[in-house]
Amino acid sequence: MDNDELNAWFVQEVLPLEAVLERYLRRNWRDRDDVPDLRQEVYARVYDSCARSRPDSAQAFVLSTARNLLVDRARRAQIVSIETFADMDALAPRLDELSPERHLAARSELRLLQGALNLLPAPCREVLELRKIEDLPQREVAARLGITEDRVERLLAKGVQALDEALQAATQGGGASSDAKTATPHRRDRKTR
Repeated sequence: MDNDELNAWFVQEVLPLEAVLERYLRRNWRDRDDVPDLRQEVYARVYDSCARSRPDSAQAFVLSTARNLLVDRARRAQIVSIETFADMDALAPRLDELSPERHLAARSELRLLQGALNLLPAPCREVLELRKIEDLPQREVAARLGITEDRVERLLAKGVQALDEALQAATQGGGASSDAKTATPHRRDRKTR
């Protein structure tokens, strides 16, 4: 992505998130005077990171960057106030709390998984959906698809490995997930043995 594309993307995708970002920073950082500086540092980090690869979800990436910045700031502070320390607990997601950020991150992960699942060869995808999503026993999957249980086991292992590789590539590369959504499922027609 050249600088013009990056600037256009930043203006179109990141700057409209200013209100969301400010609300997040004000909710999680006690010193409100720091919020403008924190916001600018988040923008700088997002811009630098996105020069290498563009994230699938700008909002999830901006909020993750803000969270990491707050954690870094709290760790680097030589004197940590009790209030700031208390905020560190608030930064860690609680299992029973479904915050907008957690909801957004979960939806983003689900989109990544669906994109990776769509790229699997049809036999692998069918076996994976029946075994892992519908939770059918291996014997029933074999009977339903008219294949042996050994073949179900091999297709399942192959599908899980392909999903793992696709998700790792998406989380490490950032842009791979968007590729996964738009890429032609070239491996679907290939027979798996």
